[in-house]
Amino acid sequence: MRGKRSGLVAALLAASATFSLFLIAALVWAWSVYYAPGPAARAGEATVVSLSSGSGVSAIAAQLKSAGVIRSTDMFKAAATLTGADRKLRAGEYQVPTKASLRTVLRLLTDGRVVRHYVTIPEGWSSLQAVDILNKEAVLTGTVDTPPAEGSLWPDTYEVSRGETRASVVARMQRAMTENLARLWAARSATTVVRSPEEAVILASVVEKETGLATERPRVAAVFSNRLRMGVRLESDPTIVYGITHGRPLGRGIRQSELQADTGYNTYLIDGLPPTPIANPGKDAIAAVLNPPRSNDLFFVADGTGGHVFASTYEQHLVNVARWRE
Repeated sequence: MRGKRSGLVAALLAASATFSLFLIAALVWAWSVYYAPGPAARAGEATVVSLSSGSGVSAIAAQLKSAGVIRSTDMFKAAATLTGADRKLRAGEYQVPTKASLRTVLRLLTDGRVVRHYVTIPEGWSSLQAVDILNKEAVLTGTVDTPPAEGSLWPDTYEVSRGETRASVVARMQRAMTENLARLWAARSATTVVRSPEEAVILASVVEKETGLATERPRVAAVFSNRLRMGVRLESDPTIVYGITHGRPLGRGIRQSELQADTGYNTYLIDGLPPTPIANPGKDAIAAVLNPPRSNDLFFVADGTGGHVFASTYEQHLVNVARWRE
């Protein structure tokens, strides 16, 4: 009896040892697979994958396998489950380095180190120029069949996603303009000469095109506000250019004959504001128009350094012109 028990114990110990060795071997193998280099990128030094919001671990594993990032969907799912990563995977676009291990891939997807893309619409750029910028952004899709209305886009830097349509980015820019313009209009001064948010954008677009210096915008806005209040024509060169190019750069100086061109935008010929904005103005230009400083200035001329010299009388303006246009 005692011999039988000893044999049973020996058998159990042997089985236990065998199972332990098998378990250790399995753990070592799994550990090595987890840390081992993954597949090489099919092109370049990284593979770009885009994970959609709401994708489960199985769908993500299949997508990674299809992209050549991992070798086994089962190993990925097992590693994700055992490490708890399956509950932390984040949607977005990722750049997975060539030969990334399972550990590296999971850390990348759980840390949310997504690739970010940005497009910037500068202040004072036209809607046609804004569409040009969007068309050059390769991660965007679709077309903008009709250029957005001039002055309807909020100049800013926007984060965009791979596969997002250009039309949806335009819609975001337009919503931003609507929301920001409403806030600026609500904070307007009683001294502003414009009578509506639409007029504010028109005048701000002229201010934006007249000066590239942020410090000058309030003073330029004051000049145009004073002229409008007095019934004096704006006589703004950028309105001549817009009437000719409709938002494209002129690429040369204004010809003498163009000073008398009746385009509908030429503020040397028309009273008041042009019929539409001539660009997409930014926050500072709109704020300057809605809250102009007190000033007697009615004229300004470029000083050759990017700024302007201002004058309150025509006589002083002529002196400035003679000095700075020699």
